[in-house]
Amino acid sequence: MTTTLTLRRPDDWHLHLRDGAMLRAVLPETARHFGRAIIMPNLVPPVVTAAQAMAYRERICAALPEGTGFTPLMTLYLTEDTNPEDVAAAHASGLVHAVKLYPAGATTNSASGVSNFDNVRATLERMAGIGLPLCVHGEVTDSDIDIFDREAVFIDRVLDPIRRATPGLRVVMEHITTSDAVEYARAQGDDLGATITTHHLVINRNHILAGGIRPHYYCLPVAKREQHRQALVTAATSGSARFFLGTDSAPHTDANKLLPCGCAGCFTATNTLSILAQVFEEQNALEHLERFTSLNGPGFYRLPANTDTITLEKSAPDYPDHIETDDGPVTVFDPGFALTWKVL
Repeated sequence: MTTTLTLRRPDDWHLHLRDGAMLRAVLPETARHFGRAIIMPNLVPPVVTAAQAMAYRERICAALPEGTGFTPLMTLYLTEDTNPEDVAAAHASGLVHAVKLYPAGATTNSASGVSNFDNVRATLERMAGIGLPLCVHGEVTDSDIDIFDREAVFIDRVLDPIRRATPGLRVVMEHITTSDAVEYARAQGDDLGATITTHHLVINRNHILAGGIRPHYYCLPVAKREQHRQALVTAATSGSARFFLGTDSAPHTDANKLLPCGCAGCFTATNTLSILAQVFEEQNALEHLERFTSLNGPGFYRLPANTDTITLEKSAPDYPDHIETDDGPVTVFDPGFALTWKVL
């Protein structure tokens, strides 16, 4: 029986840090365990230029606890006014590692996203030419499409046509939630990767809705049927280089989560590694945990894996149930079962 597990230091390929007081409160929760993270640009206003990305990076670095070896990997928010040359220059400088596509209105702070995909074609073609990945929030926003079907429809109506029209474009399907997305990712070439979140490996839509509404499980893309959760677990634990960790850890204060129209997002930065070790152990797949958390992501982003390590021990961790911020508490994701692995 395995009682300790040493991994190359993990990276998080999809992370929300927000800004200001929230940034200062939640950043240590990621920096404690992760070496790098792809930082989401959906601030208000969004991070759309290289200058804004540099300024945001400086704010992140200033908020890091002393002695922390964490590196933020910056992204730009794709709009219909994005300048392809600014994107190319930001990538060439080493500052920007991806561009983020939000369909307008798809999720938190996505009002500046894309409505007419023809208007971003020049930027996508420039990105294909320089090898800069496009990270996609894969949901359509049409009001006549059921919220549980929006990922599958996005693949057919938006993602596949974009990729066919832009040969060589490297794409990350972020926070996939369906067996449709798993099957699509498996069937593509090396220019496509997919991130899977911690919480989508744990919850299905019953966890949100059955027996009463649980706002701290509400996220976008929303959790789907149990058959889809099982497909995600199978993909994550398979060892396939196509799938890697992107927590989509998304802090909101409890006051904003518990509103009549509450915010979407699960805050998982604090206990992700303990949860993942348990999920992988239950699948008899602990030997693939390092691939999912530490190797597959750097491989896709063409970066070296971290050289330092972390060690987990088979014992109960002691995590707080919330993080205090100047604006109020942020609840830490509760997987609904007792955790049995802790990071030393």
